[in-house]
Amino acid sequence: MTMEEAAPLGDLFCTLTGNVNVVRPEHFEKMKDGAIVCNSGHFDVEIDIKGLKKMAKVERKNVRNFVDQFILPNGRSVYLLAEGRLVNLAAAEGHPASVMDMSFSTQALATEYVIKNQGKLGPKVYNVPKEIEDWVASAKLKSMGILIDKLTPEQEKYLASWQEGT
Repeated sequence: MTMEEAAPLGDLFCTLTGNVNVVRPEHFEKMKDGAIVCNSGHFDVEIDIKGLKKMAKVERKNVRNFVDQFILPNGRSVYLLAEGRLVNLAAAEGHPASVMDMSFSTQALATEYVIKNQGKLGPKVYNVPKEIEDWVASAKLKSMGILIDKLTPEQEKYLASWQEGT
């Protein structure tokens, strides 16, 4: 649906478009009291923050880390996360090692794969081999003491098929 239609219905709006002014004053006016707005798409241009500041009775009230409240003329509040910057970076206080270890492990093993297959791979983009992703995921779960079920042949067939399910 359009932002115009979504504005009065949603509780949380997270932009991921990479475009400018996706959420604007005409949308803020229609949002529910307590609506939360954040961006994870591109710089801080997706949410019209200048427009929000201009229309708010109270320019900004910091209610907790990475959360600013803007009280609109209609009395409702809109909460802006991470000052409209990429919420996954700005409000997460960086990427914790417990997340980045998997990313770096996958990158290192993919680099090793490319080196080992030098001369066999043409110049194009390749997916990380499933074996590498599975190994990293299994190692992470093991390091956390988490056990999971092994897929049955029937489950593997189902997941690999596009002909079954909804």
